[in-house]
Amino acid sequence: MPVNPRLKEPLTDQLFAGVLLLETEEECYQFFEDVCTIGELKAMAQRLEVARMLKHGRTYDDIVARTGASTATISRVKRCLYYGADGYKTILARLDGEEIK
Repeated sequence: MPVNPRLKEPLTDQLFAGVLLLETEEECYQFFEDVCTIGELKAMAQRLEVARMLKHGRTYDDIVARTGASTATISRVKRCLYYGADGYKTILARLDGEEIK
């Protein structure tokens, strides 16, 4: 899938190039703690867990109970999971050790 042209710019390229240079989980914690607020980081982690649970067929009620995510957040993640740029699919497949289709 092509990159969204509204996102593609030199500063974003630099950010992603920097992220790709991180080598350990500890380095990721250090970088993201500096770049994001705790709330932003927790929101991203929550969305990834929502996507994982949706992929595995969990219900909205299960997801709300497990993650505390709002139904609006779950719905947005679901739209991205099925109609987005396939970022969630790529990460979830790699986390699950699956081959990406």
